[in-house]
Amino acid sequence: MSVALPVLVLKEGTTRTVGREALRANILAAKIVAETVKTSLGPRGMDKMLVSSFGDVTITNDGATILKEMDIQHPAAKMMVEVAKAQDSEVGDGTTTAVVLAGELLKSAEELLDQDIHPTIIIDGYRKALDKALEVLETLATPVSPTDKDVLTKIALTSLSGKASVAGSRELLAKYSVEAILKVAQQKDGKWVVDIDDVKVEKKRGESLNETILVDGLVIDKEVVHPGMPKLVRNAKIAVLEAPLEIEKTEITAKINITTPEQMKAFLDEEVNVLKKMVEKIASVGANVVFCEKGIDDVAQHFLAKKGIMAVRRVKRSDIEKIAKATGAKIVTSIEDMSESDLGYAEVVEEVKVADEKMVFVRGCKNPRAVSILIRGSSDMSIKEAERSVHDALCVVRNVVQEPKILPGGGAPEISMALALRDWARGLPGREQLAAMKFADALEIIPSILAETAGLDPLDIIVKLRSYHEKGMRTYGIDVLKGEIADMMKINVFEPLAVKRQALKSATEAALMILKIDDVIAAAPPKKEKEKEKEKEKETPKFGEEEF
Repeated sequence: MSVALPVLVLKEGTTRTVGREALRANILAAKIVAETVKTSLGPRGMDKMLVSSFGDVTITNDGATILKEMDIQHPAAKMMVEVAKAQDSEVGDGTTTAVVLAGELLKSAEELLDQDIHPTIIIDGYRKALDKALEVLETLATPVSPTDKDVLTKIALTSLSGKASVAGSRELLAKYSVEAILKVAQQKDGKWVVDIDDVKVEKKRGESLNETILVDGLVIDKEVVHPGMPKLVRNAKIAVLEAPLEIEKTEITAKINITTPEQMKAFLDEEVNVLKKMVEKIASVGANVVFCEKGIDDVAQHFLAKKGIMAVRRVKRSDIEKIAKATGAKIVTSIEDMSESDLGYAEVVEEVKVADEKMVFVRGCKNPRAVSILIRGSSDMSIKEAERSVHDALCVVRNVVQEPKILPGGGAPEISMALALRDWARGLPGREQLAAMKFADALEIIPSILAETAGLDPLDIIVKLRSYHEKGMRTYGIDVLKGEIADMMKINVFEPLAVKRQALKSATEAALMILKIDDVIAAAPPKKEKEKEKEKEKETPKFGEEEF
């Protein structure tokens, strides 16, 4: 009699979860992530305090930041983090909405799985429901003028209303966000286009958020390198250098044998001459301001100061590119080949003292599409949260300028979509109808959470909202500040169509991806003892490699 030998396909220590068990574990992980950010949704949302392994503290209610700072291990939960990242990079706002919606779609799908409905049927139903929801969303949108400051300010205010830390300075930040975006916006082929990178957001501790300023130009967080240099240059001709104003070290190890003091002096004099020639070349092309990405030698600083040239060193690469774009300068990699055509222009370059530190302001640039917002605040944490808030406000204004359509906020679009989906789903064949119905139920989680965070009864609010929307009052949502149902268009609570559409797409895609997984094969983590043995093997020289 032959004995069957066990066949090992997977490596020892590998764990495998199959079928419904795998699906439920993934759904649970995704739901937990959604539960974490759920309470931070809306103007009355709560903040989270996140402490990193190094002890750094972040206080925020921005969904993308919360998930980025959390050290998430579960692979399905990591997918939810990717949803937030996609939402943030695509439209810059609505990250919490996307994650909460994805979690609720999975929760609804789990109820269908309990009724023995196959995941494929749920996926098909969800896909059809998403298409229908996007159709309904388009009918709810109101076209606006892409350059209407009043509407754009209201959009920015709605975005900032969800950030409790900047509540006192909402109007100022909204005004600056709108002005900044309109300054960098440009028309291409009859459409408005905005590059968000043209708006530079700089932060400096001190004063309060109300002292935040909008600079028509660039703010560089560096100071002039030499006290003898001018601190204010008008009609600035700007050289942007990628090359260092230093004596470069040889690429190979070299030795110089010096036997007499004269040789030593000649060697040092030659160094000075090389630096002097560099500075003379910069001066000869007419430059009176130098921004250098690398270092500037002390001797070079002395010669630059003598020539009356303002210089700033070790400027960040991103800032170097912004200066070049704003002033029309070309980034110079070789000082020898530099010419007058490489220089940029600005009306004023000035060193300004901000708090205890100095910053360089570049105003009146050749390219007017260069704007900076300098955020002030009492603590690093409040400044960072203000920076995130301003980023969201800039993004929503950008979205409306590029696609000038707005929706009522306060959960109104979700209620309208849910009602339309329920009517439409009744015409679907088979079990897909149940999936589409669950999709509609999941959408109502957004107004439900808005009511909950405002201290209202979610059930009462949802029932009232449904009755309003069934009567055709499709712009009615939750006024969370007054704790009642109101016409969102009258109380100026708007959202960009682009943000809501992207949130629906991101959330549904994430939910469908998780629903398609029926097998999780996890490799065994490396054993610490084996790692130590490998390190010892590396350290021990093999035969013939001993060092003598």
